[in-house]
Amino acid sequence: MDTHAVSRSMVGIRTIIPDDAFTAHSLGTVREGSGVVIREDGLVLTIGYLITEAEEVWITRADGKVVAGHSLAYHQETGLGLVRALGALDSPALMLGDATKVQVGDPAIFADGFGRSLETKIVAKREFAGYWEYLLDEAIFVAPAHPSWGGAAVVGQDGRLLGIGSLKLVMSRNGTSSDINMVVPINLLPPILDDLLARGKVNTPARPWLGAFATESNGDVVVMSVAADGPAAKAGLRGGDIIAEVRDSEIAGLADFYRQVWKSGPAGSEIPVRILRDGREAWLRVKSVDRDSFLKKPQLQ
Repeated sequence: MDTHAVSRSMVGIRTIIPDDAFTAHSLGTVREGSGVVIREDGLVLTIGYLITEAEEVWITRADGKVVAGHSLAYHQETGLGLVRALGALDSPALMLGDATKVQVGDPAIFADGFGRSLETKIVAKREFAGYWEYLLDEAIFVAPAHPSWGGAAVVGQDGRLLGIGSLKLVMSRNGTSSDINMVVPINLLPPILDDLLARGKVNTPARPWLGAFATESNGDVVVMSVAADGPAAKAGLRGGDIIAEVRDSEIAGLADFYRQVWKSGPAGSEIPVRILRDGREAWLRVKSVDRDSFLKKPQLQ
């Protein structure tokens, strides 16, 4: 595997987000990470949280030159984002690989857009549920962790892109803890790429969004907080509530909670939720929305 060749396809990404953006408080107004060139015309794949609601996008090439970019799309279901360079990148495109074929224990290269790469290994492939109403059926987990993981590229031994770095997590095993990275598998991109390029979003009904930030504790789904003015807040859901049932189905963990909500209908569907609060139960009716309606749309620079 040619680490130098991989690095030539990597770029740095810096974005500026308005102070009044929905994600400004949680993700910041200045965000920095990496991206990987996937087409010779300047199409860059990154992790979506770097570019959501961005009013400015700046791309740093491998030679240090900075060019402007435009945020094309943030696909919330996968977490992937696309940026179009508005100037020449002069970077080769990295070919897409097949993440379904990699096995636990396989080596990989984890490269960012700032010239740093490390040798890593696939340590797990399994379901991942994030507290922000996010779910991957089979995420990739690698170790050791990269210090600059956001939007960085995990590349297989064949030199092809396997996934995009998303999070740093802690894995505990046999009484010891170590940092690992969660990586979004590249196979999620091809089925949606044409739609994202043509429309900026996928041509399917938007998932219902509740605006509830939840975690799983001993099998229970516990609400940590709710988005201000979001559907859950308006319905009366509060931090500390335990979500026990959606419609007529009892909830078996965080991933099951999301799947039950998403199969209840498209965004706008009213979703009955049974909660436990201070030892008492109650039913709330949450009028879901399309999360995009809370986000500022990208403007062409």
